[in-house]
Amino acid sequence: MVEKQHKVWFSRALKKWHLVKNTRSMPWKGIKDPYKIWLSEIILQQTRVEQGLAYFNSFVNAYPSIHDLAQATDNEVFKRWEGLGYYSRCRNLIKTAREISFDKGGVFPSSKEGLLALKGIGNYTAAAIGSFAFGLPLAVVDGNVLRVLSRVFGISDPVDLPAGRLRIEKIATDLLDSKDPASYNQAIMDLGATVCKPKQPLCSTCPFVLKCQAHAHDQVHLLPIKAKKLKQRERFFYYLLIEHKDMHLVRQRKGNDIWQDLHEFILREKDEPAEQRDLMSLDFWGLSALKGKVKHLSLSEEMVHQLTHQKIRCRVLHLKSAVQTEVEGYAWKRQVEIAQLAFPRLITRYLAQEHG
Repeated sequence: MVEKQHKVWFSRALKKWHLVKNTRSMPWKGIKDPYKIWLSEIILQQTRVEQGLAYFNSFVNAYPSIHDLAQATDNEVFKRWEGLGYYSRCRNLIKTAREISFDKGGVFPSSKEGLLALKGIGNYTAAAIGSFAFGLPLAVVDGNVLRVLSRVFGISDPVDLPAGRLRIEKIATDLLDSKDPASYNQAIMDLGATVCKPKQPLCSTCPFVLKCQAHAHDQVHLLPIKAKKLKQRERFFYYLLIEHKDMHLVRQRKGNDIWQDLHEFILREKDEPAEQRDLMSLDFWGLSALKGKVKHLSLSEEMVHQLTHQKIRCRVLHLKSAVQTEVEGYAWKRQVEIAQLAFPRLITRYLAQEHG
């Protein structure tokens, strides 16, 4: 438990800094609308504020209320989400919007338990919505808060293990200003984002510099500690973009894998890099029947797409076909239709380069 005197100086210093020094402006700060708070929190999971801001504005403009979002088609919402990644967030966004709109009359639950029952909402998001929208005394513990508390109180327990996480959450709850949890939570998150940064923190401007254990013991660069190292899986994706008149063969990805529900061109995944001569051969694609009926337009250089646990290495072969061949699982789509479909960022990047 945090001693009373620690809570007093911590809260006073944080509040003063937030009132005087913080200039971090975001459209969802200070609002009480649970829809917009929820939307911002889902978008900002695994996403930097700088990137998420444009998506937040796009969603709010297209769907001013949760009823508008609930009535949109899946593909329309995925298209608006395109490029943001972690598409399970988008699927959960759609499910929760429809549950609240259709089953709850557009009213968000105002308790932690009710919020946790919604798809895609965990402890952090529930605390954010609960404190910001409803004034619930819930401490928000995101990466910024983990970092601030680990450094200020010199916590050496790994924050990615249950014991370390629980210890930080207990400290966060003890420090919380229960009379104004929204302002307190926003202040400590802003401090972590703008001052107590992961790299090159601005310690000289920090309100806790004289009390910070990490600073006193030259451990700022060491904390917070993480026990786990991400294991990277390398995958090799080869796409065939086959063109006939103004149409291309496209499918929607299914199954429990990356980019579920997004669209793609003909894919061959390999366990190791493919040779260029193989990629240029129709036999590689199972389309030997098209020999003499296609024109090779281009073969892209390798593109690398980094995900959290995976590295995707990709090349794209672009062909023009004189005939409209059929490939199982794929359908011919006109260019105007393709423009409305949601694709992984890897493919949209390639298309932008091709047409740029």
